[in-house]
Amino acid sequence: MDLSAFQFDLPEDLIALRPAEPKDSARLLVVHGDGRFEDRSVRDLSALLAPGDCLVFNDTRVLPAALKGIRPARDGVSRDVEVDANLVERIDARRWLALARPGRRLKEGDHLVFADGFGAIIAGRREGGEVELEFDREGAALDAALDAHGAMPLPPYIARRRAADAQDRESYQTCFAGEEAASVAAPTAGLHFTPRLLEEVAQAGILCENVRLHVGLGTFKPLEEKHLAENRLHEEWRRVTPETAEKLNAVRARGHRIVPVGTTAMRTLESCADEAGHIHPATGPTDIFLKPGDRLRATDALMTNFHLPGSSLFMLVCALMGTDLMQAAYAYAIRNKYRFYSYGDACLLLP
Repeated sequence: MDLSAFQFDLPEDLIALRPAEPKDSARLLVVHGDGRFEDRSVRDLSALLAPGDCLVFNDTRVLPAALKGIRPARDGVSRDVEVDANLVERIDARRWLALARPGRRLKEGDHLVFADGFGAIIAGRREGGEVELEFDREGAALDAALDAHGAMPLPPYIARRRAADAQDRESYQTCFAGEEAASVAAPTAGLHFTPRLLEEVAQAGILCENVRLHVGLGTFKPLEEKHLAENRLHEEWRRVTPETAEKLNAVRARGHRIVPVGTTAMRTLESCADEAGHIHPATGPTDIFLKPGDRLRATDALMTNFHLPGSSLFMLVCALMGTDLMQAAYAYAIRNKYRFYSYGDACLLLP
């Protein structure tokens, strides 16, 4: 499989820096399996699905995982060093893996200060460039400190053009997120949903269920040849409860569709489905890698945002719809000025 098949050129001015206002007013490109495209709005969703179909959301909560601080001068003479740290993976109740800058000036054993009385020690370094941060508190106390002093971890294509601000606290969190903050990136297709849209969906007889996958930064990294060779991606923790699995299987048994909202919900479901398409409850890590040629077992349609070229997410939508059709859909979206990526517009994929 040639990775060049999943590349495309995107004008930078189509990268959305803020979501549509209101969120459910975003555009929706409907992509049909027969090659037809429809220009619609997210608010049209209830008219595009049938009563009895089931939307499946990832209800993970995004942690304010972007920290700014200093590494105090080591010798009392040199200057403090300003530090940016983005948490990427929880190790235990006290420790996180993080991407930290300026990486070359940070050494194992350095003390970092993020706020008065709140800091961490660099407890180790990893081959991939990450540092291991051991904080001065753990568990709920650490989560409270991160909530107080952290910022939303905006994707690099937004962060390099503007800083995260108070508005992102609301914009980069779904309205149905659970209490447990453990993701370092948002399940962005879910950002389009408002209480109003959820009510309209319910009134149309469309069901809603939640699964949970804690999103890591690896979700958005460009694919590499090693991923194809190993046939696996990074691990992320996911959960499908017995009650949810039973309800989703009943939807299929009644002849209706399961429609994940976002690629993380889709990966969660596919990681829990057997050869017959029966969804089983599961809790724990998954490194499922969906690509063209794989048989999808638990997905009948998909609502998702527009993804980065060369990413596992673009390969995933190609697995559902076919690479040629998705390249044509993205070319159509670019010509018609759809807004791309996390804060951008959405598409509804109907095989």
